Amino acid sequence: MATRRIRRSGSVGRVVVHAPAFLGALIFLAPALLNAEDRPMRYRVARVKPTDSVDARWDGEFWQAIEPLELRHFMGERPEHFPRVQAKLAYDDESVHVIFRVEDRYVRAVAKQHQDAVYRDSCVEFFWTPGDDISQGYFNLEMNCGGTMLLHAHPFPGQKTKRLADADLARIEVAHSLPKIVDPEITDPTVWTVAYRLPIRMFQAYFPGEIRMPGPGVTWRANLYKCADDSSHPHWLTWSPVDFERPDFHRPQSFGTLEFQ
Repeated sequence: MATRRIRRSGSVGRVVVHAPAFLGALIFLAPALLNAEDRPMRYRVARVKPTDSVDARWDGEFWQAIEPLELRHFMGERPEHFPRVQAKLAYDDESVHVIFRVEDRYVRAVAKQHQDAVYRDSCVEFFWTPGDDISQGYFNLEMNCGGTMLLHAHPFPGQKTKRLADADLARIEVAHSLPKIVDPEITDPTVWTVAYRLPIRMFQAYFPGEIRMPGPGVTWRANLYKCADDSSHPHWLTWSPVDFERPDFHRPQSFGTLEFQ
């Protein structure tokens, strides 16, 4: 038996799924059943020089030469409000760097502490397996527009989710363009960014397999998302398409591929 989190219900909402032996085969075969235009995406992650600061300026010197990806797919019904969401990723010897840029409306952020339900706010998310084998599990880092994050490790399949320790969350450097709390909701067109640096070695304590450190020729599986569950205009956007009948971001079989250059 395995549990599967349903995105619409948030972190605490779960349904129980009876998972016989065909589950593993389904995970690996599902992407092959998609149309060509709906197959998992690929993105080349540029190598950068280490830096002592995190820059949330999309066109700042650190990010200027890095090619973006864009979240063009959605889950559920096509939303009335479909924000333009772009992201850039880069890496150095010790860290992976991520920045999101969102051309948005109906923006809110009310989560006050890390590990609160940030996905209910205007939120961007990075899910990744630090290697090629999604059966080893994955991490989900969800961050609202005010820089408050939720970060869990998901051993896979059927093992208990782990919350990363507060001390480890403190090691993730974050920069963001909006205030920590955005309330009431901003209904006018608004552009916002969040950026962070992930020290990769710290994740080994939460991962059952061997983490593949980024480097030339290394690939990870990953997806990126945008949501705003409790805004006046909810939506669930994805980078790599997810073939499922309702919003559920916890679908590692649909992860795309990050190719480290």
